[in-house]
Amino acid sequence: MNKPTARKVTANIGLTLDGRYHGAGGPGDMGAIVPYAVTEVARDHLTRIWQGKTTAVLGRGNAQGFVGYWSTVAEDENADPRDRGYAQWLIGAEKVVFSRTLTEAPWDRTRVVDGPAVDVIRELKSSGEGDILVNTAPSILKPLLAADLVDRLYLMICPEITGGGERLFEDGLPASTWELTSQETGKTGELALVYDRVR
Repeated sequence: MNKPTARKVTANIGLTLDGRYHGAGGPGDMGAIVPYAVTEVARDHLTRIWQGKTTAVLGRGNAQGFVGYWSTVAEDENADPRDRGYAQWLIGAEKVVFSRTLTEAPWDRTRVVDGPAVDVIRELKSSGEGDILVNTAPSILKPLLAADLVDRLYLMICPEITGGGERLFEDGLPASTWELTSQETGKTGELALVYDRVR
């Protein structure tokens, strides 16, 4: 068995005040999250998220959605430099996409996997260099939290309550302690938080 390297597993996600990553209308109901994703604080947070990371882990849905949007931003000289920096990083990084249905990779430098998130992430941790970013993928992040494999959380807290939708932190997670290492507050009440797992 390979010995784990020093690679950290990090994850980013936007959440409402009631801890949901989408609204009551289902995964496409992002009305409580999206307005806060383009603020100055959110864009600075985006830059922190990708720096030092070499591998992006995505679910099928966001991989397919990201490919068109971020490829355009990467080429747009008029785009916000923080958005463009993230886009260029995402295109150039090694990407691992979880999917049961994709038959070919949606991007270059991409590997499609169909397997348990915990096993795949442990494999990634055991080889390579640089940190791993689980990129806005709650279906992958949840089992990693349950297995206590996440070392850093980048959270964007949006000042809205949806009253419905799926929550990231569910009952039954193992108890853990986290240290707040960065905090910024935006003009519209959004919070950009970085928490490191205390081990």
